[in-house]
Amino acid sequence: MARPESVVPPFVPSPWLWGGHAQTLASAVLNRRLPEHRAVAREVDLGDGDRIVVHEDLPAAWTPRDPVAILSHGLCDSHRGPLLVRLTAKLTARGVRVFRWDMRACGAGLALARRPYHAGCSDDLRRVVEAVAAWCAGDASDGPPPIAPITPIALFGVSLSGNVLLKYLGEHAGRIPAAVRLAIAVNPPIDLVSGIRSLESGSLNRLYDRRFVSMLLRHIDTWRRVRPDAPRVRPGRRPRSLREFDDRFTAPAVGFPDADAYYRASSAAPLIAGITLPTTIITSRDDPLVPAAMFSADRVHYPPAVRLVMTEHGGHVGYIGRRGVDPDCRWLEWRVVELMARCRHTGEDERGPTPPEPDRLNRTDGPR
Repeated sequence: MARPESVVPPFVPSPWLWGGHAQTLASAVLNRRLPEHRAVAREVDLGDGDRIVVHEDLPAAWTPRDPVAILSHGLCDSHRGPLLVRLTAKLTARGVRVFRWDMRACGAGLALARRPYHAGCSDDLRRVVEAVAAWCAGDASDGPPPIAPITPIALFGVSLSGNVLLKYLGEHAGRIPAAVRLAIAVNPPIDLVSGIRSLESGSLNRLYDRRFVSMLLRHIDTWRRVRPDAPRVRPGRRPRSLREFDDRFTAPAVGFPDADAYYRASSAAPLIAGITLPTTIITSRDDPLVPAAMFSADRVHYPPAVRLVMTEHGGHVGYIGRRGVDPDCRWLEWRVVELMARCRHTGEDERGPTPPEPDRLNRTDGPR
């Protein structure tokens, strides 16, 4: 059987979208009408008085031997984010049961939490994974065979939630449910300090920075209208950068003295060495928000279970490619679908496939 990386086509950008900024911006604006889903909403108790909502899409023909995907959204987003919606449509069409969760105070859970989500909220993800594993095990035990199979689960995180996912995998390596077989993290800012410095450099990046802050401040205003007990931004001038926002809101709201302490404690890079679950990290060399240098081998130790896929192009969660390679131009989504479709019950007790060797789908020697 061919190794997974041997059958994955390299990313070739659309001829109109070669640059990292072009890919990043196009991905944000080129969102056609999104498919609707009759998702079932379930709540998960986070153990501190807050709750979140998980949205389940169950294909009609799904069985406990078929794959399950848990999808996590990025900054200023929710389960209705375009990437997650498109992925859900593609995955359910192939018989994958999908769970998309709204992070704290996001989406359908806006009024259910008085603490915010953040880049280090790996314990929230842990509770979601354990809840989904329990739900699927319960479904499997309702029918034949007499001994229920372990439903294979794949995890997906993008951008901020990609960092959350990798942090979870490193922190909880020995306590991840046996059903979880693989993970995929896309453009994760594994070194938050480097990511913030990148946003602070260059005129275009500062525009992204201010855009994020504006969206976050609007979100807080909306949140506080339904949860007056939610945290406030510390007094002072209106934050103009993510660092200022994190220094005056995120860090104190989640228990850190300042933004730098929050970044150090929440970055996944130091924890990647401890990952034992087969994990693929997909990022691009021209990502304007997550510098490729943070993935270099002199900064991160990659264990045998972790495969780094670094494309030359793609921007930040762009990957809009040439037509004719895949059914549509969304290269990233088809790679995620291919990986997750392989996550099937094998009838064995060991965890999923053999960890991939550390070579690349688009072969590189690490960030230059």
